[in-house]
Parts: sequence; structure tokens; C-alpha cells
Amino acid sequence: MTIKLYCMGESGNAYKAALALELSGLDWEPVYVDFFGGETRSEEFRKINVMGEVPVLVDGDTTLTQSGVMQMYITEKTGKFGGKDAAEQREVMRWVFWDNHKLSSQAGMTRFLMNFLPEDKRPTEVIPFMQGRLKAAYASLNTHLDGRDWIVGDGITNADISCCGYLFYPEPFGFDRKDWPHIDRWLSNIEATPGWKHPYDLMPGSPADRA
Repeated sequence: MTIKLYCMGESGNAYKAALALELSGLDWEPVYVDFFGGETRSEEFRKINVMGEVPVLVDGDTTLTQSGVMQMYITEKTGKFGGKDAAEQREVMRWVFWDNHKLSSQAGMTRFLMNFLPEDKRPTEVIPFMQGRLKAAYASLNTHLDGRDWIVGDGITNADISCCGYLFYPEPFGFDRKDWPHIDRWLSNIEATPGWKHPYDLMPGSPADRA
């Protein structure tokens, strides 16, 4: 049975699930959700996810929300991306939780404020504050990746798939790869992984579609 991923190309959290599905080799298909058209706030969508968010993964009778849970599910089905042993598994989860709290949550909000709100509604005092918090997160990740090809172990894991979620997007939000050489090298490793695709190539929906 084909797994359905309710998603949109502009969502970094959806990208984490979509990239894990694509690299896993599982049979899946994206289902476009018109976030900017208000679909996630509709009564029909709330029947799929009461939280009113993408992504949502549907595999037969199983419906999952939150990208980290979907990554765990993909690991359960395939044995991939979870770490080689208990110690690596804990370390993978440590970085997934860190990303959700310190990196993706800040990057997603800052990118939204800077690119998807009308200019006259952008909170000019909030954005620099968020970018300062992001800079601290980039520094933590860059330092960790010094001398490492991957965040955990010797191959791509859910830690990498989670932490890269927003870092391939072209819209400005205070991240430039060239400023963080170890992150840049790591992102190149991910790009070189067989099956890798940019979020706008992997999922439907991009700013160009709304231009």
C-alpha cells in the first residue's frame, strides 16, 4: 500500500518526513495541502489532523503527525536512519529533539516572518532576536560537525534528516552556508546521498506557484 504524505513544498517539517520516505525506498506519494489557502484550518483537514498542521503521514490504518514520529515510524519499517546500537539511537533522538526545539522551530518562524508575511506586518524587532538565537544554534551544529561527516555515526540518520530540514531553502532567514564551513560540508554530503532531492523538487508547492 502506498504511503500518503500530506505536505507542501514550503514546509521544512514536511521535508523531514518526505526526505526520510524518499531515501528509505518505501512506496509513497505526496498529497498537496494548500496551507496559504487556509486548508489546514478547514474542518475537513482537522479530521485528518486535529492540530491543523502538515505533515500528516497515512499508511493504511496508521495516521501520524509530527515529523519526528514519522521518522521513527520509517525506521521501524525499514531499519534505516535510527542508529546502529542503543547508544547511537539515543544520540540520534537527542539531535532530533534539539533540532525541534533549537533549530527548526526558530528557522521556520524566522523564514515565515521574513518571506511570507506582508512587509508592513513583519515584526521588525522580533526578527533580529530570532536570528540571534538561530546563530547560536548554527554555531552549536557547526562545532559538532568539525571532523564529522554526519551528526551521528558514519552514515545518514534521522538526526541529519531532521537538522537539515530548513537549511536547503533559498529564502533568506539569516543562514548562509558559506559562513558555516562544517555545516556546508555536511549539507554537501546530504546532497550527494543517492535519492536526495531539494524540497521544491520532492514535494508540490513553492513560492513560484503563488507568484
